[in-house]
Amino acid sequence: MSSKRVSVTANMSDGYRIEADIRGHQMVIDQPKASGGNDSGPTPLELFHFSLAGCIGSIARIAAMQQRINLRGMSITVEGDLNPAGLLGKESPDRNGFQSLQISATIDADLDEEQKQRFLDEVCARCPLHDNVHYETQVSHHLLETGCTA
Repeated sequence: MSSKRVSVTANMSDGYRIEADIRGHQMVIDQPKASGGNDSGPTPLELFHFSLAGCIGSIARIAAMQQRINLRGMSITVEGDLNPAGLLGKESPDRNGFQSLQISATIDADLDEEQKQRFLDEVCARCPLHDNVHYETQVSHHLLETGCTA
């Protein structure tokens, strides 16, 4: 099967506001006012959690349709703990990212608790974002050259 590339370009100008047009959807990331932002959108960390929860929910809908489960609804909570020292440029014995993530879900479907747990396990195993945070993913970064300004 061929791979599918997903690409998003985000733009930052003044302050902490970062914007993107994603398939015609205007997205904004910002920081709370207490952190120097204008609070015009969620933080990147909050959006990361939402993305993970959203991916799990989307895969749950696909899996439920495939298995003919009447999935009436689902609530997914993602929580994580991190030491903010590293992102602030301070020394820290911890990684800069989340030390752990906890995902909890309630599933509204005609399944018993054991079946719901198996369903959630399968959904998480199929979720690309869950996979990316659960297993090591190679990440590279590079600077694009810009035109000379003299």
